[in-house]
Amino acid sequence: MNPQVDKYLLDGCMRCPYGGTPQCKVHTWQAELVLLRHLALESGLTEEVKWGVPCYTLGSKNIFMVTAFKHYAAINFFKGVLLKDEARLLTAHGESSQSARSLRFTSPDQVLQQQEVIKQYLQEAIDIEKAGLKVAFKKNLEPVPDELLATFEEHPDLQHAFYRLTPGRQRGYVLFFSQPKQTQTRFSRIARCREKILQGMGLHD
Repeated sequence: MNPQVDKYLLDGCMRCPYGGTPQCKVHTWQAELVLLRHLALESGLTEEVKWGVPCYTLGSKNIFMVTAFKHYAAINFFKGVLLKDEARLLTAHGESSQSARSLRFTSPDQVLQQQEVIKQYLQEAIDIEKAGLKVAFKKNLEPVPDELLATFEEHPDLQHAFYRLTPGRQRGYVLFFSQPKQTQTRFSRIARCREKILQGMGLHD
């Protein structure tokens, strides 16, 4: 167990002004998060904190996160699209999300009732990573620049946030990042927009 996760369950991720206050969404879903953390620890993965939230890893690979959103608590699978999802419980992170999928919960009873199925999903995610399976990203009509895809590899939280944006906001960023001919300039633009994307904002918000 990681004491930083204990702190997360008390104060939140501290990435927004509500961190450490009663308004933090972690407080809304604390009971669900505690139960999900217990199941995550049972999976045998290493418990870390990345991007301010509990992240469970195999070696250097991120497998899933346990986190709170405004309307639910969730387990977010980095390669969720590769899960069989036989129980039809997974939800995509926005219309354009190609990789991440989540199990979402709105009550402790829901977690308790589905815990055996949750364990199966966690184990399958581990098996997928051990097998070396990778997500085949599809090209969109507005191709996502290689620099952005490379940044997603290094910063999965940015990928999750990007694909939660509306399609119009995604397209705006893609066009903005694709304009420069120089790779370094593209990376610089992505870095400058990182916080806005993480906050769910569009290019001109």
